[in-house]
Amino acid sequence: MAPETNTPPGLDDETLAFAARVFQYARMGHAEELAELFAQGLPANLRNDKGDSLLMLAAYNGQEDATRVILEAGGDPGLANDRGQTPLAGAAFKNELGIARLLLRHGAAVDGVGDGSRTALMTAAMFDRTEMVDLLLAHGADPDRRDASGQSAADLARAMGAQATPAQLDRAERR
Repeated sequence: MAPETNTPPGLDDETLAFAARVFQYARMGHAEELAELFAQGLPANLRNDKGDSLLMLAAYNGQEDATRVILEAGGDPGLANDRGQTPLAGAAFKNELGIARLLLRHGAAVDGVGDGSRTALMTAAMFDRTEMVDLLLAHGADPDRRDASGQSAADLARAMGAQATPAQLDRAERR
């Protein structure tokens, strides 16, 4: 008799296709379909092979209704992907102000970094997203916080050639 192993069974094609469809729902903003699946027990913090949660995909792709549905189903706004990026940083990169507000209302840490070292403020500053910088500062983002290489949001913005955000951050009130 062969010894018993704890190897999980392989996933069949139907299961893999379902998983792909669920992640596509988040990317494409199919909020109603996601709400239906959450009501049937789908975990709100499901992640793909890159560590992107449903919330990260919805936020990054500008899907505000899907973002709201995922948050209301228990999606974790602080759950970072495998590169350490949070949904708030994804929204900052894409300049999705409505989604950033929604994430902040649902408890996203304004200076959250996951396992990465760049905050949403740093991301917004690097890409010259002045309204996003204002929003994040208004929610308490620390303009003096440093990344792993010791650079502030203003330093990163200057390095990327941002036109407005370096001066904006230099003028920001310090807490």
